Amino acid sequence: MGGSVYEVTIKQSFSAAHMLNEIGDTCEKLHGHNFVVEISICSIVLSEEGILIDFRILKQWADEILKEFDHKYLNDISYFKDTNPSSENIARYIYDRISEKVKKRNLDVSRVTIWESEDARASYYGNNNDRHSKSKR
Repeated sequence: MGGSVYEVTIKQSFSAAHMLNEIGDTCEKLHGHNFVVEISICSIVLSEEGILIDFRILKQWADEILKEFDHKYLNDISYFKDTNPSSENIARYIYDRISEKVKKRNLDVSRVTIWESEDARASYYGNNNDRHSKSKR
């Protein structure tokens, strides 16, 4: 990745329960978290208004996605029927969903980070991190 890049990040949260398969110990039992989600969007250029994206728009998109998870049993969500609902896989799911929206604005998702506690997080960076070096608004 070369050159200068702008990045904005929002932070939101949801509460959910899950069970993680085949990792052993108590995580295989039903348990829950108050997940904190950070979504970061990047570009090498700003809009005519001098912003990367309006935070309100990014928060609205995140709300639409996180509504699917909030106060739910994650293992019941179709995406996680054959995929462990780990923080890593939750991050990838949100990354993919947000990417669909930001690409229409010629932006990229730089990362999605899921905090399942104050001292444990997982991030997904995807494969778009070189694309923004070629992006034009």
